[in-house]
Amino acid sequence: MFMGSSFVPPLLNWYGKNARDLPWRECSDPYPVWISEVMLQQTRVETVTPYFERWMTRFPTLESLAVASQQEVLNAWEGLGYYSRARNLHRAAKIVMDEFDGQFPKDVAGLRNLPGIGRYTAAAIASIAYGLDEPALDGNIRRVLARLFDVTEPVRSPAGERRLWALVAEYLPPGKADGYNQALMDLGALVCTPRSPDCTKCPVADFCQALAKGVQDQRPVSKPKAPVPHHIVTAAVIQRNGQVLIAQRPPDGLLGGLWEFPGGTQEADEDLPTCLRREIIEELGVEVQVGSHFGTYQHAYTHFRVTLHAYFCTLQDKEPECLEHSELRWVDLSDLDDYPMGKIDRQISNHLTHHG
Repeated sequence: MFMGSSFVPPLLNWYGKNARDLPWRECSDPYPVWISEVMLQQTRVETVTPYFERWMTRFPTLESLAVASQQEVLNAWEGLGYYSRARNLHRAAKIVMDEFDGQFPKDVAGLRNLPGIGRYTAAAIASIAYGLDEPALDGNIRRVLARLFDVTEPVRSPAGERRLWALVAEYLPPGKADGYNQALMDLGALVCTPRSPDCTKCPVADFCQALAKGVQDQRPVSKPKAPVPHHIVTAAVIQRNGQVLIAQRPPDGLLGGLWEFPGGTQEADEDLPTCLRREIIEELGVEVQVGSHFGTYQHAYTHFRVTLHAYFCTLQDKEPECLEHSELRWVDLSDLDDYPMGKIDRQISNHLTHHG
């Protein structure tokens, strides 16, 4: 027990019988493999599957993605979050078309030079699409190995990362990286789950050091989480002649390139209408009269939470200016769906469209 690489044969045998039927596994073309791996970063398979299928219908080839506008790309991505992933996909597609004649690099080093492709994604593409002997380490694989080898270091710490990358590489069976990496992923997704792992159904339970010690529920070890800040935010719903004013966020940064209802974060000792008037002056260079409360919306981002209060507002004087955004537009309510938005702004948009 616990010796050699003997856990690999039963793992691969289990995978051969229990592999998940996922649409991106239907071929080894690097393009769908790449799209799926980027979508799966910080997002569950159940959420990704319909997005992947719609994406491949809309952008069936690398070239179709490269020639699309950023707005088309963000529209297709809307709802998946972490929008820098979509912007990086678009940038990388253009680079591959322009600099590599439409051919993906076929080695990890070349793949990692593309925007948005890190160590794991490059290894996943290299092993799945090209059959290279490259180990991969995602969240599922981290958890499986942390239990299998009773890793006591926090898995996201430098020491934990080094040990896990070493382990996944040490036991990789030559010529079988594709099956090995995906078998570990599926085992983590289906059996060795974050809570209440089903050890009775695990094909490698006999080799699991954490199970032998009865500490499988305590692995993987995580670093303590810092308190999550909570921001109070305001937004203005400004209408005129049946249209509403929306603003496009700068291309980089949080929600870059998406459209929003203008506003901003409440400062200390500032009531909500005062906050909104100040933000509109800073963003649009105009005074507004803050009217009735339109709605309250909440959302949790990776490192902070937001409660947003939206208000109907009326312009007081001149035309708004584009001071902090990439663009301003007056949009018919029926056209709001054509503009990619983050979750809160989409909720405001839907509320406005359905209730006027």
